[in-house]
Amino acid sequence: MSACPDLQSHRHYRTAHKVGENNIQFLWFDLHHPVFPVSALLIVAFVALTLATPDTTNHLLLELRSWVLNQADGVFTLTSTLMIVLCVVLALSPAGRIRLGGQQALPDFGLWSWFAMLFSAGVGIGLMFWGAAEPLAYYTGWSGTPLNVEAGSAAARRFAFSAAVFHWGLTPWAVYAIVGLALAFFTFNKGLPLTLRSTFYPLLGERVWGWPGHCIDFLAVISTLFGLATSLGLGASQISSGLGYLFGLETGSLGKVLIICGITGLAVVSVVRGLHGGVRLLSNLNMLLALVLLLFVIVAGPTLVILRQIGLSSLYYVQDFLPLSQFVGREDTSFYQGFTVFYLAWWISWSPFVGMFIARVSRGRTIREFLAAVLLVPVLLSIVWFSAFGATALSLTEPGAPLAAGVGEVSLTLFRMLEGLPLTELASGLAIVLIVVFFVTSSDSGSLVIDSITAGGKLEAPVPQRVFWACMEGAVAAALVYVGGAQALDALQAGAISSALPFSLVVLVCAISLVKGLAHELRALARVSAESRGLNVSQS
Repeated sequence: MSACPDLQSHRHYRTAHKVGENNIQFLWFDLHHPVFPVSALLIVAFVALTLATPDTTNHLLLELRSWVLNQADGVFTLTSTLMIVLCVVLALSPAGRIRLGGQQALPDFGLWSWFAMLFSAGVGIGLMFWGAAEPLAYYTGWSGTPLNVEAGSAAARRFAFSAAVFHWGLTPWAVYAIVGLALAFFTFNKGLPLTLRSTFYPLLGERVWGWPGHCIDFLAVISTLFGLATSLGLGASQISSGLGYLFGLETGSLGKVLIICGITGLAVVSVVRGLHGGVRLLSNLNMLLALVLLLFVIVAGPTLVILRQIGLSSLYYVQDFLPLSQFVGREDTSFYQGFTVFYLAWWISWSPFVGMFIARVSRGRTIREFLAAVLLVPVLLSIVWFSAFGATALSLTEPGAPLAAGVGEVSLTLFRMLEGLPLTELASGLAIVLIVVFFVTSSDSGSLVIDSITAGGKLEAPVPQRVFWACMEGAVAAALVYVGGAQALDALQAGAISSALPFSLVVLVCAISLVKGLAHELRALARVSAESRGLNVSQS
C-alpha cells in the first residue's frame, strides 16, 4: 500500500492566524479590528468635510493632483511597465503551471461567466464613457495630442487609436493581473485570508497581522473607494447627459448626485443577492448588451472602415507601445499628464478592487491561463471597441455632422455619435441601460471586495456590512461630483491620482512578495515530487 507525502504541509505557510481572528461581532456586523472602524471613520469624515467645505476641499484636491503630476508622474508609468514585464516572465516560467487552489482544483465559473466578470468589473463604465470620446479627443487635440503630433493629421489618426488601446490594454491589466494573482495565490494555495496584507507574508511574516498589515489594508480600502468613485462619477455624468439628450432633462450636479443615489440603491439589491445571484448574472447581462451595442455600431456605422481600423489599431498598438511608455523627457505634457498619468493612476487605485475580484472568481485556473485571459482578452476587446466607436466618431467630424465641433462635452460624445446612426433613440436607450448595469456591477463588485478586506478576509461577511460599503462608495462618488460642480471630472481625477501614489509602492512590493511566494511553492512542489519518487522506489 503506497503512501503519499502531505502536500498541504509544504504548500501552507506556518501561521497560527485564522480568517477573521481579530473580528468583533457588533449588531449585524462582523468587523475586523481596527481596519473596519478606522476605514469607515476616515471615509465618513471625508464625505462630511467635503459637504461642509466644498470649495476648500475641491481646491485642496486639485492642488494635490497638481503636485503629484509635477513631482511623481513617472512613478505610475514605471510601475505599470514593470508589471507588464513581470507578467510575461511569470507566464513563460515554470510558475505558469501552478494551479490556483492546488493542482486538483476545478474552476468555480465557466469561461463565459469568467470573462464577463473580468470585463464588467475592470473597464465597463470607462469604455462606455471614453469609447468614442477618447480617439476623437486625441485626433482633434482637445487636450493635447500624443507625442505632439499635428491635430487632424494622419499621424494624429494613427495615435488616436494606438494611444487609446495603450491606456486600456496591457498597461492597466498587467497591474490588475499581478495584484489579482498575488491575492489568489496566497489565499487559495497558501491558506491565507483573502485580503491584501496576505500578499506581504513572505516579506513581513507574522507582522502582517499587526499594524504593518493594518496600514496596507487601510490603503487598499481608501484607494479602492476613490478609484470606484471615479468610475461611478463618470457613469453618473454620462447617464445625466444621456437623459438630457433623450428627454431634455437638465440634471446638473444635483441631478448627478441623485443618479448616483438611485444606482447605489440598485447596487444594494444586487449586493444582497451575493456573488452568484447578483454580480455573475449582471456581468453576463453586461457582456450580452455590450456585444449587442458593439455589433450595432459596426453594422450601422462605416463597417469597412471599422474592420480595416481593427487591423490597423492592432498594428499601431504594437509599433507605438514603447514611445507611449516613455516618461522621461516627454514634451506632450498636456496629453501625458491629462490622459496617460490619470489613467495609470486610476488603474493603480483600482487594482485592489479589480485584483481581489478577479482573484475571487479565478480559483482553479493555472497561472498561465490566468495571465493569458486577464491580459489578452481585454486587449482584444479594447482594440475592437475603440476601433468601432472611434472610427465611427471620426467619420462624423465632417462639416454639418453631429461631431463636427469636436469633443465638446465629453459625457455627451457617445450620444452625439449615435445621433449619426440609424435607430438613434433605441441605441441611445440601450447605451443608458448598459451604463446603468455597468454602474451597478462595479458598485456591487467593489462592495464585496472592500467588505472582504474589512472583515479580515472572510468571503461571506454579513449582508448589512456589504450594504454599508455600497452606500459608502456612492457617498464618496456623490461628494466628489458635488464639490467638482461643472468640473466634476477634475475632482474625480484628483481623488484617483492622489490615492494612487502611495498605493504604487504597495503594488511594487506586492510584486516582489509574489515572486518570493511562487519560488517557495515551486520548491515545495519539487520536494513533494522527489519524496513521492523516493517512496515509489523504496516500495518497489
